[in-house]
Amino acid sequence: MLIRRLVTVRSVEHSSYCSVASFSTYLSVCRRRSSCCSSSVSCTMSYHKELAAAKKAASVAARLCQKVQTELLKSDVQSKSDKSPVTVADYGSQALVSIILQKELSSESFSLVAEEDSGDLRKDDAKEILERITKLVNDTLSSDGSYDFSPFSTENILASIDSGKSDGGPHGRHWVLDPIDGTKGFVRGDQYAIALALLEEGKVVLGVLACPNLPLESIAGVAKTSSDARVGCLFFAKVGSGTYMESLGGSDPVKVHVTEVENPEEASFFESFEAAHSQRDLSSLIAEKLGVKAPPVRIDSQAKYGALSRGDGAIYLRFPHKGYREKIWDHAAGYIVVTEAGGVASDASGNPLDFSKGKYLDLDTGIIVTNGKLMPLLLKAVQDSINEKTSTL
Repeated sequence: MLIRRLVTVRSVEHSSYCSVASFSTYLSVCRRRSSCCSSSVSCTMSYHKELAAAKKAASVAARLCQKVQTELLKSDVQSKSDKSPVTVADYGSQALVSIILQKELSSESFSLVAEEDSGDLRKDDAKEILERITKLVNDTLSSDGSYDFSPFSTENILASIDSGKSDGGPHGRHWVLDPIDGTKGFVRGDQYAIALALLEEGKVVLGVLACPNLPLESIAGVAKTSSDARVGCLFFAKVGSGTYMESLGGSDPVKVHVTEVENPEEASFFESFEAAHSQRDLSSLIAEKLGVKAPPVRIDSQAKYGALSRGDGAIYLRFPHKGYREKIWDHAAGYIVVTEAGGVASDASGNPLDFSKGKYLDLDTGIIVTNGKLMPLLLKAVQDSINEKTSTL
């Protein structure tokens, strides 16, 4: 089934436009552009060094976060008003990623678009938390043993956090980081991710997702991870090279691919665990129109992108409530992980996601991700459901 429409595909590199008569043709154009790297910058660079640095940074940050989460769950602090553990992990993760990227890529100019800044940590009442963050970063780097370094001071940590103040944009090279994507999942002891990507001239060229609590085996049809399941996944991708998964503890990388499911009745879909993060009524209506029989799989963070990239499910739906603006760090790493695994991502009108406009994604309604075979059917169901819901308001 083809959806006849006019889609304008913007070439970020050459600012040229082309008209595409059908969504299936649009998909093939996207795949060709991804595989042949129409950007001369992408074609001439392998990103081996950058990917190795990103994997290192995300993995070490994950160890910091795991330590804090373990202590948090032991203390049962998640049931109290004290939110300092997640604050410590969030800032500590960002500081570590910044420090490691700059150490590994010392010869390059450094630009980081990240969620946090040091403003709140510079307040008088934050001195104790800042000292805890500093100690945690130093202890994590020391236990890793990869670097000879003098312990970082609190001022060093504040500076490393503030290196994430870049606005990104269509020119140059920018790292994009969510130091803990899925903070509520982190507090509950569930799914979260350290999500790191690299933009080159506005295009996502590599991404890494460290998912400390995601099982190494498929979560398809599993409501709750069993206590004896092996957990801790590292997904990574670079443009034109596919997507791979290995364990956070270290294992041989395995190439992964999205599911080839064509029949929507056989498809399952992911959505946010937190009801406040997405319009579940709209997702339910879409699933009904598609004939999806399986209940939704609800997990936190960009771990959904990782699970989708290895075929645990077939569809990811995200429809934030009106007025919410998506940030690039919430999707950049997940986007390239799933698209290099053969998936397709767009907004609700079928427009490709554009990470070149700064910190925010300008979207029509939401984000939909699936394989190329299901996308035309999914897009029609999405648009029909949005129109139906709008007409009843």
